[in-house]
Amino acid sequence: MGMSVGMAVLSSLALSASALCRETEDQLLQRIQNEPNPVKKAKDEIKLSSLRFIQIRDDYTDGRTDSGAKLLGTFMGDMKNSWKLLQDSGRKAWKQPEGFRELEISLREDVRLLQDLARSVSYFDRGPLLNAAEQLDHMRDDVLRAQFPGGNPKTIKNATAPPPTQGSGGISDQQ
Repeated sequence: MGMSVGMAVLSSLALSASALCRETEDQLLQRIQNEPNPVKKAKDEIKLSSLRFIQIRDDYTDGRTDSGAKLLGTFMGDMKNSWKLLQDSGRKAWKQPEGFRELEISLREDVRLLQDLARSVSYFDRGPLLNAAEQLDHMRDDVLRAQFPGGNPKTIKNATAPPPTQGSGGISDQQ
């Protein structure tokens, strides 16, 4: 049973990879350069980062850690750029979540994939992968805060309750 689940996951990943490969890196770079809409541009940056992650995984898996680490820097730049594009767009994430939602989902998945990849490589090669995962996790927290400015959603880990606005915050203070 475990083997069939593993094969299903691998075939699912293969299908995802083939769907992503329909658009080449050059095509995405060209579209990003020419796209005036910041949301569409950010979504294309996310697609580009997914293509690059496949290359990173392949490099690390094949023992080309120097190449993988270099590409990891480019990957991180793509993710930071997509976040900056959305921030600079003037859109309010809580009113117009398109783009922000896709970025948050991608960040969540990328953190998990980077952590999984780090566990599969030599201890001495894990540093850049774990550092990237940590940075993306912090970026995800920022994206979630932009989407939910009135409070801390339960999905933000280690979130603390906002300070009470009046008194000690007890029920009697609010009445």
